[in-house]
Amino acid sequence: MAYLTGKYLPRRTFLRGLGATVALPMLDAMTPAGRVLAKAAAAPRTNLICIEEVHGLAGCNNLAASKWLFAPEKVGSDFALVPENPLATLEAYREYMTIVSNTDVRMAEAFTAPEIGGDHFRSSAVFLTQSHPKQTQGSDIWAGTSLDQLYAQRFGQDTPMPSMQFCIENLDQAGGCTYNYSCAYTDSISWSSPNEPLPMIRDPRVAFDLLFGAGSSARDRALRRENRRSILDWIQGEVASVRQELGVSDRQRLDRYLDNVREIERRIQAIEAQHSTGEQRALPDAPKGVPDSFSEHMRLLFDLQVLALQSNMTRVISFKTGRDSQNRVFPESGSSQPFHPASHHGNREDRIMEFNKICKYRVSQVGYLLEKLKSASEGDQTLLDKTMIVWGSPMADANVHNHRRCPLVLFGKANGALKGNLHLKAPDGTPMANAMLTMLNELGLDDLKSFGDSTGNFSLTSPSVSTVVA
Repeated sequence: MAYLTGKYLPRRTFLRGLGATVALPMLDAMTPAGRVLAKAAAAPRTNLICIEEVHGLAGCNNLAASKWLFAPEKVGSDFALVPENPLATLEAYREYMTIVSNTDVRMAEAFTAPEIGGDHFRSSAVFLTQSHPKQTQGSDIWAGTSLDQLYAQRFGQDTPMPSMQFCIENLDQAGGCTYNYSCAYTDSISWSSPNEPLPMIRDPRVAFDLLFGAGSSARDRALRRENRRSILDWIQGEVASVRQELGVSDRQRLDRYLDNVREIERRIQAIEAQHSTGEQRALPDAPKGVPDSFSEHMRLLFDLQVLALQSNMTRVISFKTGRDSQNRVFPESGSSQPFHPASHHGNREDRIMEFNKICKYRVSQVGYLLEKLKSASEGDQTLLDKTMIVWGSPMADANVHNHRRCPLVLFGKANGALKGNLHLKAPDGTPMANAMLTMLNELGLDDLKSFGDSTGNFSLTSPSVSTVVA
């Protein structure tokens, strides 16, 4: 085994065979022996996952806020989540939950008269940049560099993929969108520079092949899929060799990891086969690898994200779970109302609660990711302990396109940067960018003094510390 050095296995170890490349998860054998190597392996970088929710939450409407459908009544650790609060679906992960309420995303508001009404077509570009997009349908698009990309540019360059971007809905819409905004603003939440939005992966097959180098060419990949061969078939010899070098617990961990890889591959193959029969689909224009079920699609992409983190292929992920103004119906939510029309509830309580059914269903999907991360151990920690998950929306009350008091929740422990089991309420008028500036500082960009329209920092660990004006 050429990649074995001394008595430990390098963290970046790949098993290769006929176009397939499988990176290994963290194993005990990858912990160096000796003080010098152990010191070099210390202080692991935090994983970052950013998840955007479009259309805000029903609980950010004034009436619903009085029923505590997003921000709990109490601040601190002694907060209660009422049953109809969408976050109540994640109560099992309370110790990993940091709720940040009462922050504003003013950069998503209209600055000039021609921008009025275009909130849905600029908001996504604002979420992770906290910058106001230039209104244009030309090539002169301009927003800001996003939070995830600032982190990736500083600390993601030593991974095979500095970052990965995922989405659920069809975002490949060329040209201009409504209100004279380029679709680039609607189609991506990750910006590597103010004029460079990054493409997002919708098809699980594309993500799988990126992660595992499944075939050296499109023809090889197509042939392997046609023969229904697994990528693991091509690396059996390598697997057998490396297992001989591992202890019992590492062999078990490796086997579980490879079983997960094969199971995800099998699910993708089954979906592609189902969609190749010619039967009518709920999503007729979607790639064959995209499930018609929203929940199944979310789970599959979450599984791929966890594998990407386990194998250290990347440590930075962004995930756009919807497209503004979409009219998709979510039968599993218990509501038959299309998403966007439901968000325009006219401030009627019955319609607010109907919209809340959809919000509750969509938020509940995050529980699958949290459980997967919590179940994946690395040494004496779990991936959930080593990850910061930023979930939020650049919109608050979608009924009136309001961007004040937007929802923001952090999950995970971020290697100790987050305490969890905490509700933090910002002083009125606090930009969401303040919380994001603190996130970046905690992630290691401690020389960063401002971000977007930030006015200072906002403590993510103490409810008694308010914004500090820079």
